[in-house]
Amino acid sequence: MSLFLLKRLLTLIATLAAASVVVFLVLEILPGNAAQMLMGPDASPDAVQALTVKLGLDQPAWNRYWDWIAGLLQGDMGTSYAYGTPVSELVLERLAVTVPLAVMAMLLTALIALTAGIYAASRHNKAGDVGVMALTQLGIAVPNFWFAILLILLFSVYLQWFSAGGFPGWEDGPWEALKALMLPALALAVVQSAILARITRSAVLDLLREDFVRTARAKGVSRRAALWGHVLRNAMIPVLTVMGLQFAELLAGTIVVENVFYLPGLGRLIFQSIANRDVIVVRNCVMLLAAMVVIVNFVVDVLYAVIDPRVKASDI
Repeated sequence: MSLFLLKRLLTLIATLAAASVVVFLVLEILPGNAAQMLMGPDASPDAVQALTVKLGLDQPAWNRYWDWIAGLLQGDMGTSYAYGTPVSELVLERLAVTVPLAVMAMLLTALIALTAGIYAASRHNKAGDVGVMALTQLGIAVPNFWFAILLILLFSVYLQWFSAGGFPGWEDGPWEALKALMLPALALAVVQSAILARITRSAVLDLLREDFVRTARAKGVSRRAALWGHVLRNAMIPVLTVMGLQFAELLAGTIVVENVFYLPGLGRLIFQSIANRDVIVVRNCVMLLAAMVVIVNFVVDVLYAVIDPRVKASDI
C-alpha cells in the first residue's frame, strides 16, 4: 500500500512539473504584448518599453519561468497586470464561486446518475431500462450552454423562481448564494449524469452476471439483496474513475456556463484575462486548474486502494 501511494505521489509531482512547463511555453508563444495592451494602441514606444521593463517582461523566458515557479512554491502568484492586485486574491475570490458550483454539480450528477443507472440495470430490457437509456442519450446530445438557456427561460423568465444570472455573494446568506448556483449546477450536471448513468448501468449489469452473484442467488439471496450487498461495491470501481474525471472536468470546464449566468467564477476570470492579455493571471489560473485535475486523479487512485482489495494485495 505504501509503495502504491509513493508511486502515485511521484507521478503527481512529475505531472505538475510537466504541466507548468507546457503552460508557460504555450503562453509565451501567444501573440501580443501585455504592456501594449495596458498602455493602449496610441502609447509611445518608450512608454511601452518602460512598462515592459517594470513588469519584468524584458527578462529571458527561462528566468521568468524560474521566478514564477519559485513564487508558486512560496505561495506568491504575482500581481495582475490589468487589475493591479495580487493574483492570489483574485483567484481566492473566484474560487469561492467555482468550487461550490463544481461540488453542487457533482452531487447532482452522482444523485441523478447512480439512481438512474441502478434503476435501469435492475430492470434490464424492460420499459424502465429503455426509458432511462433514451433520456441519457438525449442528455449527452444536449450542449450545456443550450440547456442553461432553457433553464433560464423556464425557471427565471416564466416561473420566476430563480434569478437569470449574477451572484449575490456568500455574505448575503448561504441560501441566496446556493440558490444562484442551482441552475448553473443543474446545467452542468445534465451531460455528466447522462454519461455516468450509462456507465453505472453497464458496470452493474456486468457484475450481475458474475459467478459470485450466481452463487449468492443460489444460496437464497434475493436479487435486491445481491444487488445492494454484493454488486454495488465492486461496480463503484469504474464508476469512481469516471466521477473523478468528471469532477476535474467540472472544475476546469465551467467557463461557458459561468458566462451564460454571469457568475464571477474562475472560468470567467480566465476569459476576461485572455481578453486583457493579462498573462500572469491566465498562467496561474490554468496551472491551478491543471493542479486540481491532477490532485483529483490522485485522490481517485487512493480511493481505489480503499475500495479494491486487489490494490492492497499487489501493492502496485
